[in-house]
Amino acid sequence: MNTPATGTGVPPEDVSAIRAFNRFYTHRVGVVKPGMLDSPWSLTEVRILYELRHRSRVEALDLRRDLDMDAGQLSRVLTRLQRNGLVARSPSSSDRRRQVVELTDEGTEAAATLDDRANEQVVGLVSHLSEGDRDRLIGAMGTVRRLFDEPRPRTGAEHPGARAEPPQERGATPTASEPAYSEAALREPRPGDLGWIVERHGTLYADEYGWDSSFEAWVAGLVADYARAPDRTGQHLWIAELDGLRAGCIACTREDERTARLRLFLVEPTARGRGVGGLLMRRCLDFARSAGYRRMVLSTYSVLAAARRVYEGSGFHLASAQPERVFGRDLTAQVWERGL
Repeated sequence: MNTPATGTGVPPEDVSAIRAFNRFYTHRVGVVKPGMLDSPWSLTEVRILYELRHRSRVEALDLRRDLDMDAGQLSRVLTRLQRNGLVARSPSSSDRRRQVVELTDEGTEAAATLDDRANEQVVGLVSHLSEGDRDRLIGAMGTVRRLFDEPRPRTGAEHPGARAEPPQERGATPTASEPAYSEAALREPRPGDLGWIVERHGTLYADEYGWDSSFEAWVAGLVADYARAPDRTGQHLWIAELDGLRAGCIACTREDERTARLRLFLVEPTARGRGVGGLLMRRCLDFARSAGYRRMVLSTYSVLAAARRVYEGSGFHLASAQPERVFGRDLTAQVWERGL
């Protein structure tokens, strides 16, 4: 008889399957070896070196909290690393009761070497896979991360049906207020991405605003124009990925020699509130500047009320507005612009 584990409703075969995967994975990446990545350092020590390399100086209290370590354990590990010349500790300038931890020159060199070895290890693990298989692997890893994450409190801006999200070109759905950080990555479009852009715009705006299929057709025209452009100089399109899955998109297109147009700005409902929209917006603006444009324009509709705050926060101002009957709705079309 299969009795749920610890009274949680989780059957023992599920527990066994997860534990079996843990054993497989830890063996595959060498966690059970005495030293990580052919070094004299343990997994915990290597993780601390990684954090210090990518965060520079950090208070020990913050390091302990972020790594969820016992204070005594962290102190012992730091003492060993300090004794070996890899880290230095000093009192915080704001509160001398607190310690600041940073890498020494020798520690920086060691951390860089460990990073290189970790990258080489990953290449060795996946180099036999095709691009499609790597995409599936990364997507599966993203699924594991999302399912293991503790549920986050939902705000109105995060809810898929909320009306308070979208900063966009006529037809985009990022959140109106996002944190400055993001774990998302931006990449070049791949086969299938252009169709995904059309499908997601059509689906999301039908669900959230009741717009009819003429909107999807309009987006399809924009995507086709971009794909058929004989000269992509001064134009670019990015796909955002979060946890290995498509999370959004944005395009910078040419209006004229001095003016760029922001188009196809969209963030998936599941990615809202995680900095994806801000990352896309910054990349688009940075690209437009580097391409030599002097200003950027975009078009939207007043019904997307939260967009105004996003545009204003990104330096855009409302240039014009006029009523339109479009996408099966009576809307007010708006043009926003900003200097670069």
